[in-house]
Amino acid sequence: MNYWLMKSEPTTFSIEMLERSPNQTAPWDGVRNYQARNFMKQMQINDLAFFYHSSCKVPGIVGLMRVSKLAYPDFTALDPKNCHYDPKSTPEKPIWEMVDVQFVEKFSEITPLKILQLEIHLNDMPLVRKGNRLSIMPVSPLQWQTMMNLTERNK
Repeated sequence: MNYWLMKSEPTTFSIEMLERSPNQTAPWDGVRNYQARNFMKQMQINDLAFFYHSSCKVPGIVGLMRVSKLAYPDFTALDPKNCHYDPKSTPEKPIWEMVDVQFVEKFSEITPLKILQLEIHLNDMPLVRKGNRLSIMPVSPLQWQTMMNLTERNK
């Protein structure tokens, strides 16, 4: 099993929206970064991911989800009316991918980025580096356990 951290702005897609989705499952669409897209291509069914709210008053980890469908072409890239439209992407040569994710748990308290930045075991994670904009990133088993411990303490 692999571990991931996936960011979303809560005004665009929040953990509450995922929880209310049919079967508590939704596509993780709109990723327009090649490195993040390539990470999605590496995801396997049942991989776990932290749901991270970004670009908000208190950015941080808000819950857990699991990958429920392997990477497939992101249909939002083909829709000219969608804000994620990319005219270079075609049905024959799709550029962008998405995975489906399923809600696992919403934490009672957010684990803020400020707390994550203080943890020595997370120092090499892109998340805690200033200026990081990557929306999806792998999480090592040690980083996963460290962050799970922090979220438990924060309950």
